Amino acid sequence: MSATTTPRRGAAAGAAADPVHAAESLLHAAACARIPCAPVRDLIGDDDQEAAYAVQSLGIARRVAEGARIVGRKIGLTSPAVQAQFGVATPDYGVLLDDMVADDREPLDLDRFLQPRVEAEVAFVLGRDLDSPTTHVADVIRATEFVLPAIEVVDSRIAGWDIRITDTIADNASSGAVVLGTTPRRLDGLDLAGVGMRLDHAGGPVSTGAGSACLGSPVIAVAWLARAVARHGRPLRAGEVVLSGALGPMVDATQGVFHARLDGLGQVRTEFTGHAATTAAATTGGAA
Repeated sequence: MSATTTPRRGAAAGAAADPVHAAESLLHAAACARIPCAPVRDLIGDDDQEAAYAVQSLGIARRVAEGARIVGRKIGLTSPAVQAQFGVATPDYGVLLDDMVADDREPLDLDRFLQPRVEAEVAFVLGRDLDSPTTHVADVIRATEFVLPAIEVVDSRIAGWDIRITDTIADNASSGAVVLGTTPRRLDGLDLAGVGMRLDHAGGPVSTGAGSACLGSPVIAVAWLARAVARHGRPLRAGEVVLSGALGPMVDATQGVFHARLDGLGQVRTEFTGHAATTAAATTGGAA
């Protein structure tokens, strides 16, 4: 495949007899070739979320079979404005693998991504399982061992970020990487809804926001996730890291240092080096 060829539906259709396997093959080929592909909604439809999660599960199973380890989950589409853009009333979720996690100040090579963007979040580290489909915020508070400031790198295997809800779900909720801060904070006395966020790059702010932008509070977002994954038979487990959703608009990842400050939680930073495999041709205007 040439460096200028975008993988199309036909590239995957011959590899599998059904749309779910064909969509997973298309996304896998895009990741391996370092070339974004056509939207997988062409294969599984615009609104069949169950099919999209089935594609995601196949992709994660492939990565685990190759040696990756599941270390947590991420929540996307927590902003009401972005939900309206996608025509949905709920967030979505993806899976975090061990090779997606970086430490504070650890440099990231842009070449490992295709169309990377950056957003700041609160990361929850669980001390107990959350395995009930009726989990509520008090359960989340009891189960949370500590929280950390985090920078999420979102990425899309879909060309030009031309995504709808089934595209991003199938593509593991447009996951790329996460950089975790190193100073844990207990939830005691923390008002996560009121947490202010500022993300700086090149000496100035590029994104600002607050915890209330995340379904009203990051704790509410994690409770939603716990219920959703329990219903799908994949409950949250003790020790897992949960990215609770963006506190402000995402921005393109470019060379240099990105520095996030979250009130009461501390700060986290990373430096991007090199060049991304491609650049986004379009913007979704929100958070993944």
